[in-house]
Amino acid sequence: MKVAATLLALAGSAAAFAPAQQQRASSALEAKPFSDALGAQAPLGLFDPLGLIADGDEDKFNTLREYEIKHGRVSMLAVTGYLVTAAGIRFPGAENIPDGLKAFPALLESRDGINVLLQMGAFFVVAEIVNRDADWLDNEAEFVGDYRNGALDFGWDKFDDATKLKKRAVELNNGRAAMMGIWGLVTHEMMGNSILPGGYLPGQ
Repeated sequence: MKVAATLLALAGSAAAFAPAQQQRASSALEAKPFSDALGAQAPLGLFDPLGLIADGDEDKFNTLREYEIKHGRVSMLAVTGYLVTAAGIRFPGAENIPDGLKAFPALLESRDGINVLLQMGAFFVVAEIVNRDADWLDNEAEFVGDYRNGALDFGWDKFDDATKLKKRAVELNNGRAAMMGIWGLVTHEMMGNSILPGGYLPGQ
């Protein structure tokens, strides 16, 4: 053991005196594709444990980024809806509908509830159609996930590049947090363990 420790110490000392050019070359070889992309930030940096984008394929990266943004946006709406209904807020006529996962079987018990579910399904279909880059328009998306299609702006074009990048990073990180959030909320509800203030458990 002492011999092994001595050899390791000598190897570490030798590395400290290696030529700077060799060290830079080694660092360049270790750099991962997309390590400087939006969302690759502290503390994890580029998080790709399965190596899905290790080949550096930009089209694949853009496709996966689009999936990430879309799921993040849906999850942000899901977390908001989950917490709002858990707070006791309902649309008129839905006061007796339980919150949490028990809302779905409760809606299936009445014709009005079924109509609500059908409207939700129709909304998802329309949203899936609308929220994409319209190739048939004379318009080019500014970045992956830009679905304005020359119609919706809300002052985006007035921001400088640094502000745009910051806001895109905020949306990406909020979406990531929301994906974990709705997963945690639903999982704890199914386990019967409340993580909401006051120990409230939706669906009970």
